[in-house]
Amino acid sequence: MSSIYKDLKQECYEANMQLNALGLVIYTFGNVSAVDRTKGVFAIKPSGVPYELLKPEDIVILDFDANVIEGTMRPSSDTKTHAYLYKNWNDIGGIAHTHATYSVAWAQSLLDIPIFGTTHADHLTADIPCASPISDELIKGNYEHNTGIQILDCFKNKGLSHKEIEMVLIGNHGPFTWGKDASKAVYNSKVLEVVAQMAYLTLQINPNALRLKDSLIKKHYERKHGKDSYYGQ
Repeated sequence: MSSIYKDLKQECYEANMQLNALGLVIYTFGNVSAVDRTKGVFAIKPSGVPYELLKPEDIVILDFDANVIEGTMRPSSDTKTHAYLYKNWNDIGGIAHTHATYSVAWAQSLLDIPIFGTTHADHLTADIPCASPISDELIKGNYEHNTGIQILDCFKNKGLSHKEIEMVLIGNHGPFTWGKDASKAVYNSKVLEVVAQMAYLTLQINPNALRLKDSLIKKHYERKHGKDSYYGQ
């Protein structure tokens, strides 16, 4: 593979394989993309290719209007959602979409995932938002592009920052996550799935479980992410 996009394709390939290795996808469902801002392109998994058959050279390169720049295979059916997010959030470097069980279950419930414990607070300080189901008008239009609009509208309407909350549930659909690169987007997908499972189990044990108190949210988030953080080496 001698393409000028070789490194970008390799990054995207490895992130997609990690998504599969972590048990976050079903068959060919799910995808990860990786961006190269200097070249104005992103790489994404081709549509419907089994992970065990996927090769780095199969990865498709597109611009931020979802036009194919390089690749012989059809890109992921979610490509226009990725393109819309890259175009509107110019500080993200990778996006992941899965059909992981607990994340999807919460998306189908149309509920935000409450912040019940410190595992959740180690990663973000708010509930994980669930976007309202997409409108009939947007479904009939450019559906995947409009899913990007749905995500941005959710963050705007809830007064949230995509820099602080790098994940969302699409009502009746499933999760999207993002980060500084493709690897971080996959990391966030796994965190989201684990937190979704923990929240579900919490409500099975105690349907009246209380949200984590603010002082603990602040402590656990800031010890990892604050200016005086002391977690790790």
